[in-house]
Amino acid sequence: MIRRSKYGAKKTVVDGIKFDSMAEAARYGVLKVVQSAGLITDLRLQVPYTITVNGKKICRYVADFVYIENGKEVVEDVKGMKTPVYNLKKKLMEAVCGVVILETGLKKKKGKR
Repeated sequence: MIRRSKYGAKKTVVDGIKFDSMAEAARYGVLKVVQSAGLITDLRLQVPYTITVNGKKICRYVADFVYIENGKEVVEDVKGMKTPVYNLKKKLMEAVCGVVILETGLKKKKGKR
């Protein structure tokens, strides 16, 4: 039996790498082309960050992609849906680690601004 994702994402394999969603796999393809063009370097996948406060490990965040663009590290997450846990980890990454996460893949709702 094939188990469906809680949020309807379909696991996809590209270059022998299993991605959690088709959107994440598609973004990987784009980033590979951008890296080949020399616009980004050091593309890494599934990069873990430990969030520690006062010497105590609070949680772990795993970035979908991390790369260097214009000399700066970019931490990117492909999102179809933002969960409460993700929202908390995103805030912790910025407040504790000083890392702002670039979100891609979000679909805008019609009529919302």
